Amino acid sequence: MKLAVGIGASYGRGVMTCRTGEHYTGLWSAPSMMALEGGSIGLQLGGEATDYVLLVMNPRGADAILASKVKLGADASAAAGPKGRTAEANTDATLRAEILTYSRARGLFAGLSLEGSTLRPDHTANRRLYGRDLSAKEIIHEGTVPVPASGQQLVSTLNAESPKNLSDPKSLE
Repeated sequence: MKLAVGIGASYGRGVMTCRTGEHYTGLWSAPSMMALEGGSIGLQLGGEATDYVLLVMNPRGADAILASKVKLGADASAAAGPKGRTAEANTDATLRAEILTYSRARGLFAGLSLEGSTLRPDHTANRRLYGRDLSAKEIIHEGTVPVPASGQQLVSTLNAESPKNLSDPKSLE
């Protein structure tokens, strides 16, 4: 969700899951709750709701997100995915974006702004979901945390629709 009248703020919540195992060739992990937060300033007015899918493309990007708060575009390079509603594709200068973003927005928003966003694990939501304190790294990397009932459909869909990691393990290092 984003709302702005000159100064804007955005906030959203979602989940992160990752393939388990060496070279990320295993099943999908239990989900970790995440928060996306941002601010902006400029000539802007309106509100919108946007759905995002962020694909973290390498271990460096995943480790940065799981470790703490990541500034998208500063700590981890983010780029628009190759296909989308705007039919536009962007990447970083080396063509090696760590995070590909896909989005779909609804609402009325106009303006020019300078903005920044951070992505971080939502420890409070993880505590509510799992009933105990678990870090995002414990949930995702170790692969030993059972998938909660509310995450079963997501993980089973990912395992059914994307059952194998076809990437070259050497390229993931």
